[in-house]
Amino acid sequence: MSFISTLSPQELEVLRTVVKTVNFKHYPKDFCTNYEADKLIDSLAPSTVEKIMRVGVDSGIVNK
Repeated sequence: MSFISTLSPQELEVLRTVVKTVNFKHYPKDFCTNYEADKLIDSLAPSTVEKIMRVGVDSGIVNK
């Protein structure tokens, strides 16, 4: 069971947006898919994911 399956759809969408905006900003647009974002999110620790969500909302990348 992967970590992503424990997230709500809204949380997952926030994380995908932050990862695509921040982590993949220098990658080709073809690479910035939900699948690739999910792989990166799944490789992170739960505490890191919480911080990323907080930063995304606080910095205005996404509106939760």
